[in-house]
Amino acid sequence: MVQFGNEWDEIMKGEFDKEYYVKLREFLKTEYFSREIYPDMYNIFNAMKTTSYSDVKAVILGQDPYHEPGQAHGLCFSVKKGTEAPPSLRNIFKELYDDLGIPPAQHGELTKWAENGVLLLNTVLTVRRGEANSHKGMGWEIFTDNVIKKLNEREKPMVFLLWGAPAKRKRELITNPAHLVLMAAHPSPLSAYNGYFGCRHFSKCNEFLAAHGMEPIDWRLE
Repeated sequence: MVQFGNEWDEIMKGEFDKEYYVKLREFLKTEYFSREIYPDMYNIFNAMKTTSYSDVKAVILGQDPYHEPGQAHGLCFSVKKGTEAPPSLRNIFKELYDDLGIPPAQHGELTKWAENGVLLLNTVLTVRRGEANSHKGMGWEIFTDNVIKKLNEREKPMVFLLWGAPAKRKRELITNPAHLVLMAAHPSPLSAYNGYFGCRHFSKCNEFLAAHGMEPIDWRLE
């Protein structure tokens, strides 16, 4: 059974007994034993393990994990220190610099953001090596829909940053007027120039948090 070690354990109680998740778990067992799957099975839920429910100030919603070796570790867009930042992450750093003047970090690990209240969640939490979207439609979307619904219920305001089409599809789940929803193109090189660059989501997020009496997010990684 999945253990988050924080409030998510109670909030998601019963989720892992639902029929869709039982099927997903059986699928994942087969996949992890027969193929190379990312992230490591112990890192699948790192986003929720690192950022507890009441600590969430912002949600960055990605697509699915990086699918090359040594990259994905359970936080969307993040790679461990010592791993070269992929193109999407480099574009995120470019937008961060253009928006807030924060220079690109010397590494691509976003754990500090997660510890600062940024839930770094993908819409699908696992992937086969070299096969983007290979676990799409297997049940993860139901799970992450339910995570978003639980966040939507929270009275304390937060900011949802929805990047790319799969993330934008979650927009209809966010009905609570207390929250701010920001949408943009995915930061990948294929789409960054079509509505990601110039979105200024980092400053808009912090302006919203400050306006609601919350400490803005420190987006610096160093």
